[in-house]
Amino acid sequence: MIKLTKRQDEILEIVKQNGPITGKEIAEKLSLTRAALRPDLAILTMSGNLDARPRVGYFFNDNYEVKLQAKEFIHQKVTDYKAHPIVVEKSTSVYDAIVQLFLEDVGTLYAVDTEGHLAGVISRKDLLRASLGNRNLHELPVSVIMTRMPNIITINPDETLLEAAKKMINNHIDSLPVVKEEQNNTYLLVGRITKTTITKAYLEIMEEKSH
Repeated sequence: MIKLTKRQDEILEIVKQNGPITGKEIAEKLSLTRAALRPDLAILTMSGNLDARPRVGYFFNDNYEVKLQAKEFIHQKVTDYKAHPIVVEKSTSVYDAIVQLFLEDVGTLYAVDTEGHLAGVISRKDLLRASLGNRNLHELPVSVIMTRMPNIITINPDETLLEAAKKMINNHIDSLPVVKEEQNNTYLLVGRITKTTITKAYLEIMEEKSH
């Protein structure tokens, strides 16, 4: 991304407010000659900030601004947006897990061991599938129905929201456990990130830019 000069920022603002506008008109507003302005206009056009049409003039490239906003969004780190994970012990019954799911109003529960390491993931589908059987849900532990490593898709706090979104879309899941990898292939559970979280983050950034 090209860092713009103060004059280039002023040109952009003029074009935003008055475009399409000719180079002569921009020069007059800045009390400059067209020759002095030509290098700045060339840079702004080549960088994609402005578009130019013969006999029409310069106008602001809205698509460029959207791309800049998107770029700012996709570089945001997971650690800044992760939520508190909703956890259960591996020995928790499926019945209690269903109750927990509804009480917390979430779509996924995370099973952990006594040291807080990720042991499994329990989705709504897992609980529904188990409840449709003829088993005693009070006696059936979630460890029997949960997804275990290495089949759990995780993300670490330093990865970006874009990487989180890609993992969720590519794996057809609604959330990811945020983990820190420790020794012996164990993962400390430190949070969760969901499609809803990512959507909210995107809206926040877009709204900040529009003000």
